[in-house]
Amino acid sequence: MTELILIRHGETDWNRRQCFQGQIDVPLNALGLEQAQRLGDRLATEPIDALIVSDLLRARQTVAPLAQRHGLEPHLMPALREQAFGILEGLSFDEIRVKHPAEFALWVQHDPSYALPGGAESRHIFHARVTRALHEVAERHLGQRVAVVTHGGVLDMVWRSAMSLSLHGPRECAIPNTGINRVRLTGPDEMQQALTLELLVWADDAHLRAPHTP
Repeated sequence: MTELILIRHGETDWNRRQCFQGQIDVPLNALGLEQAQRLGDRLATEPIDALIVSDLLRARQTVAPLAQRHGLEPHLMPALREQAFGILEGLSFDEIRVKHPAEFALWVQHDPSYALPGGAESRHIFHARVTRALHEVAERHLGQRVAVVTHGGVLDMVWRSAMSLSLHGPRECAIPNTGINRVRLTGPDEMQQALTLELLVWADDAHLRAPHTP
């Protein structure tokens, strides 16, 4: 069994503008940096055995205060990057409707087999990547509690897997920036071939609402 504290990165300006970030290396904005500090304060006294983080800048900036408080070196894991959105990356919804109306019309059907042009991943491919990454984390950190800083799309895949939901259709769960999501992973082993996910806590962002002293 492995316990994961799954965390979405802090806010970026592209989050605020509702742009598709995908795998473009966008930094946190001022609010995002404050959220990362609040996250570090929230988890400062909680036992954590390891830190694993997407190699994109917004995730690395988010984990930095937590790493400092625990004296841990984050392990970079590119497999925990956001989904690749191809030609949509860097564009807002309004821009996409003007520049790529046909592709956008196909994308909003949420067909998990559809991959946008420009090197995007289909949702099936993306889900498989996230699942493999979770298997690797579970095997490497058996019996440990691991904090993982990643992206909204990755967390959506975790939610769907844990809730046995289809990959078809829009996102149904809340995924706030620096929200804390706790998941217990069991298996696979000789008795259990599949990795199982048990949700313990989801979308806990109480640290963002509490008074903060810099």
